[in-house]
Amino acid sequence: MGEPAKGPPLNIVIVSSEAVPYAKTGGLADVAGALPTALAEIGHNVSLFIPFYKAVDKKAHSVKSLGKSVSIPVSARIETGALYRAGNGVYDTYFIENKGYFDRAELYNTVKGDYSDNIERFAFFNLAVLEAIRKLDMKPDLIHVNDWQTSLIPVYLKARYRNDPALGSVASLLTIHNLGYQGRFDASQWHLLGLKWDELYNVAGLEYFGQINLLKGGILFADMISTVSETYAQEIQRPDQGAGLDGLLRGRSSNLFGVLNGIDDKEWNPAIDPLITARYSDKDLGGKKICKEKLLEELKLAPGPQPVLAMVTRLTGQKGIDLLLGCLDRLMRQDIKLVILGSGQRKYEKALRKIGSRYPGKASARVGFDSNLSHRIIAGSDIFLMPSRYEPCGLTQMYSLAYGAAPLVRATGGLNDTVTGFDPKTDSGNGFEFKEYTQDALYRKICEAIDYFNGRPEQWVKLIKRGMRENHSWAASARKYEKLYKRAIGQAGK
Repeated sequence: MGEPAKGPPLNIVIVSSEAVPYAKTGGLADVAGALPTALAEIGHNVSLFIPFYKAVDKKAHSVKSLGKSVSIPVSARIETGALYRAGNGVYDTYFIENKGYFDRAELYNTVKGDYSDNIERFAFFNLAVLEAIRKLDMKPDLIHVNDWQTSLIPVYLKARYRNDPALGSVASLLTIHNLGYQGRFDASQWHLLGLKWDELYNVAGLEYFGQINLLKGGILFADMISTVSETYAQEIQRPDQGAGLDGLLRGRSSNLFGVLNGIDDKEWNPAIDPLITARYSDKDLGGKKICKEKLLEELKLAPGPQPVLAMVTRLTGQKGIDLLLGCLDRLMRQDIKLVILGSGQRKYEKALRKIGSRYPGKASARVGFDSNLSHRIIAGSDIFLMPSRYEPCGLTQMYSLAYGAAPLVRATGGLNDTVTGFDPKTDSGNGFEFKEYTQDALYRKICEAIDYFNGRPEQWVKLIKRGMRENHSWAASARKYEKLYKRAIGQAGK
């Protein structure tokens, strides 16, 4: 638990399109589920808003109706949002229910593509949250929004609510988790937003090359902007990683900061993890050896002391799986074992399904997402691969550090902020880094790591113990957000 906040507690409302344990498609849900607890533990008053999706288990989470609703104009009609709440003893989560918008099998899309009315769904959600805050008399000091799905809230605060007694002085912080997803929609859908065309559909507003860009609106109107690592905050201001918004972000650079996500050190802790075969810590690594032996057995790989290389990932171009597949034949000539778990693009899934039969006894690839297996893989591996093209923050490298699997990463985004290359001369570092996004660079770095694993066992143990002792909990991240909140509140008051 963190130290109490200095000064009076803040009233913070966090708004997200997903949050653990209610609904999840990616890392945003983990952040939205963990940050409120960390902030509450240092003394702040925190509330969370998410849509009431079909995925939310009303009974399991004791979600109760508040018997209240908000009415939101959408184009020429009125849509109703019923208000629900669930408490966990630390903070309350509020849900906006509208079955037409949110009672669907998935959160944003189907296998055929994004829902065609996503702009309407999330414009409604954003306005419904603001109206719910008024109706429930919450009096927030700041609203913390996340990604394009909630980027209209800062726009509405400045454009629709600036003279509102309840919301006119409320500050906003936008966190960009991945700049690649911007919420771009056809200009013909503008009428669904409840904003004035002549004021805001222009280059200085939400217009972007003839489309509506919701994330652009958030960047322009939020009092403060954060992203999920210091390196990524710099990278997105460059043309090569700015996804067309680098100029806008450079213009707001004095209000743009990087804050690393934390990890849940109750879930990801090898000393207490119930999902792994044997518990262990930096003081006693005996359990890690057992985890490795049992992992090889479970995946029908040949037993032995050879280094186990692992990758647990979404199978997309961003994650560098193409680099690994490109050097696979060379790599598998080495005396190693390789374990991959992932799901995503079909071409990568197809390639993965062939790996086990191509390298029997040496490689195992599972297609799909299996949270329990991911714990066992990270606990049982020696070297954990994250050769990402770009990585705003990354969490898995922090899990691997905690579990004594040396991360081998490309030096980008949050990977660059959390992994320091091993230097045998000074006996420092916690993993391995390479810079060029090429198969050869990845292959050379893997060979280097294998050589150190085999040739310098004492230094290797020191290397992984350094990583295991690092603190990547949410407590430190919450402190940094607290500073940003106070800065944003000061900015909004100007």
